[in-house]
Amino acid sequence: MLTASQIDRWLQEDIGHHDVTNDVRGETTGRLVAKESGVAAGVDAATAVFNHLGVAAEPQVADGDAVDSDEIVLETSGPARETLRAERVAVNLAGHASGVATKTRDAVDRAAEVDSDVQIAGTRKTTPGLRGIEKRAVAAGGGDTHRLDLSHMVMIKENHIAEMGLETAVGTFRERASFATKIEVEAESSEQATRAAAAGADIVLLDNMTPAETEEVVAALSDAEGTVLTEASGGITVDDVADYAATGIDIISMGSLTHSAPSLDFSFRTD
Repeated sequence: MLTASQIDRWLQEDIGHHDVTNDVRGETTGRLVAKESGVAAGVDAATAVFNHLGVAAEPQVADGDAVDSDEIVLETSGPARETLRAERVAVNLAGHASGVATKTRDAVDRAAEVDSDVQIAGTRKTTPGLRGIEKRAVAAGGGDTHRLDLSHMVMIKENHIAEMGLETAVGTFRERASFATKIEVEAESSEQATRAAAAGADIVLLDNMTPAETEEVVAALSDAEGTVLTEASGGITVDDVADYAATGIDIISMGSLTHSAPSLDFSFRTD
């Protein structure tokens, strides 16, 4: 949920202390226009920025909608000075979020061509201060947000295992966590994945494994007692998604959805 203080910080960063450029009188109307095709996201955030400065903004598309080049995404009306002051922040937010959504949709579509049950998920590799925007953009693109913060799930990574030992870590956090909290263990080998499942992990993350290695471990875990979800992660790109989707994996998580997505090109014009 966007807050007024968050929008204030964004605007203050851009406006600074002595904005002469945008000291324009009168009223105006404007349009946020896509300059390339993609998936819209961050439209609500862009709308909120304009509204915060007293500019009326009317979205023409919803987050998750496909947009074409030259399509109007948002229309505004209000004081010219405030419109111009909101413009860059709104464009940057919509462009970045739409880039994330577009890349996510590409990954989702490629996975679905192989296995419609595979989920594409984001990670915590987000931009500080923009996690909410980026996670909503992943969802707009058809992906899963994964855990939003450390409180949403216990994820036992290599450093926890190095400090505590795998079985001890699972047992310790199982005692401390709520019954509703899932426990995921990051495994770097087939042996470690098997141990994680045996220790009671709800999800086993296969880290930095090739598709062939992933398929082998997924098969081994499917033969184990109990039900455990499997997740592949670690440097996976959109070009790799189909290969991993063919392994029988349940989830493919990709930090690149947020940390490496190019912005979708938008332009804002006043009348």
